[in-house]
Amino acid sequence: MTTPAPQDARESWSSRAGFLMAAIGSAIGLGNIWRFPAVTYENGGGAFIVPYLCALLTAGIPLLILEYTVGRKYRSSPPGATRLLARPAEAIGWWQVVICVVVAAYYAAILAWAVRYTGFSVNQAWGDDPEGFLFTDFLKVSEEPGTVSTFVPGVAWPLVAVWVVVLAILVLGVKRGIEKANMVFIPMLVAFFLVLVVRALTLDGAAEGLNALFTPDWSALSHGSVWVAAYGQIFFSLSVGFGIMITYASYLHRRSDLTGSALVAGFANSSFEILAGVAVFSTLGFMAGQAGVGVDEVTSSGVGLAFVAFPQIISEMPMGAFFGVLFFVSLVIAGLTSLISIVQVIVAAVEDRAGLRRTPAVLLVGGGIAVISVALFSNDSGLHFLDVADHFINQYGIVLAGLALVVTVSWVLRRLPALQANADATSAFGLGVWWRLCLGVITPLVLTWMMVDSLNSEFSENYGGYSTSFLLWSGWGVAAGALLLGVVLSLLPWRANRERPAVAEANEANEASEGSR
Repeated sequence: MTTPAPQDARESWSSRAGFLMAAIGSAIGLGNIWRFPAVTYENGGGAFIVPYLCALLTAGIPLLILEYTVGRKYRSSPPGATRLLARPAEAIGWWQVVICVVVAAYYAAILAWAVRYTGFSVNQAWGDDPEGFLFTDFLKVSEEPGTVSTFVPGVAWPLVAVWVVVLAILVLGVKRGIEKANMVFIPMLVAFFLVLVVRALTLDGAAEGLNALFTPDWSALSHGSVWVAAYGQIFFSLSVGFGIMITYASYLHRRSDLTGSALVAGFANSSFEILAGVAVFSTLGFMAGQAGVGVDEVTSSGVGLAFVAFPQIISEMPMGAFFGVLFFVSLVIAGLTSLISIVQVIVAAVEDRAGLRRTPAVLLVGGGIAVISVALFSNDSGLHFLDVADHFINQYGIVLAGLALVVTVSWVLRRLPALQANADATSAFGLGVWWRLCLGVITPLVLTWMMVDSLNSEFSENYGGYSTSFLLWSGWGVAAGALLLGVVLSLLPWRANRERPAVAEANEANEASEGSR
């Protein structure tokens, strides 16, 4: 039996900048580009910035600091860190790991679409009917959800390519792989998106699009749904709730500034979202002007925005091919940095749990998820599987896991004061009572409110018009299965000495004596 490497031999980031780039890369993903603009537009326009900033300051950044602190203090993946918090809490960590498996499988498929659309942009392969091209010609979507009859090689090969890139980066490790990749990808993404923004702002109709996005509807602030939307956007866009930041923070030096890092990552993510809103709505304003309709008639989000609306715009605008390539390459880069962080959670858990070295752990984890990903999403029901899994694992997986972690730490274990002291000891400024108030009261109440609101909508009508039977096994079943599997994995014994509380105690002792790096 191979004895796992000691905790002190754990990899680490080479610098604070490297950690920040990785954290920002994880946070900036597809949701920033295709979700935030539409959510803002539908929830009061410019007025939405008020609840959005409130959500960032009272839930987003406090949750980031909590996950950073737990990860750095216990220097382990989510299962190991939560196990050191309290033995029963380990189930939460494994729950987060299983959620990452589900998300990674379908997230990679969206990146594969973006890879193909980068090439399609050159000659506008979608022709005069981008919607028909996407669903019929490219994805070959079946009329009956869940019925698999056709293999789609046009999705399979770029999906395999995406996984090869991700696994190659992960095999290189935290410092040589993840950190170096993000140090290249994030500046590249920002540069590409700035070019997109400048190009979008010069289009006819850009002003109308920006007016539609930012003109405030102050009456919207009286609606509870607007505040729920703000907290939901912050929660989903910052990569909190499913173990990523716990994992990334476990590679921090023990004297790292946690509160300052959380503020930088949080505001960097929000700044990019606003930048994405400017680019998207400037472009939608151009589309509305070309069609002679209002901006509200061309507004969309998600798959419809990226793979239907934007191809139509690309076909109509000057220098469309250039714009299209930049847009889809930006999608690929944003998604790739997020996918790397998601898979790293699983890899770290397997390394810690089984004592495997990095390369075998990456190949075992990544190879397994890649096979699942290709099998599920390279067929004519792939879009249906993706749509339902994404909805249910986000609404009833990530949110619930995040709620469970916050309630366990703040209410059950009452660890917030100790964790605050740990963060304050090495951070630029103290957290104060506001942090404990946010995590102990505001965040749990808001997440519970989000859950109740979502369930009310869920039971009023079937999501997406899908049949109840399809939703039961591909939606509710996936969400419930993630929780059940997390509990089962938490009951399995760890390899020798991986669970010893003495590790955490030694880390705390070292924190008191180790100099700042």
